[in-house]
Amino acid sequence: MGSAVHILVVDDDPTQLRIREMLLRHAGFDLFTATSAERALVLLNESSGLIGAVVTDHVLPGFNGVELVRELRRKLPRIPVLVLTGMPAVETEYSGLDVRILTKPCRPTVLIDTLHQMLEPGRVEEHS
Repeated sequence: MGSAVHILVVDDDPTQLRIREMLLRHAGFDLFTATSAERALVLLNESSGLIGAVVTDHVLPGFNGVELVRELRRKLPRIPVLVLTGMPAVETEYSGLDVRILTKPCRPTVLIDTLHQMLEPGRVEEHS
């Protein structure tokens, strides 16, 4: 019996965080939430193995989404990461970090569908 895979959602805006939390829970995801990159890293350390993907805002207090992803990649090089941003020009900052980027505002169905795709078991090619 394995534990359910959780999504870690990171956003410093409590309203946006709450909206995403309600939306993703309604879509059947189990979640952890954090309002800063630092808290997100603590949760990732404390919940080792439970978190299967990260959804983060680009603009965060302290260090931003790019710095969060760089730190994540050091510890968890293969965890799926989805970055939400209102600034499409930041895409180049994430170059080589293996993230998906969605521009805000994005439709709820796009967010949910993107997460499902990122979590598909066949996402990493397997050969029989």
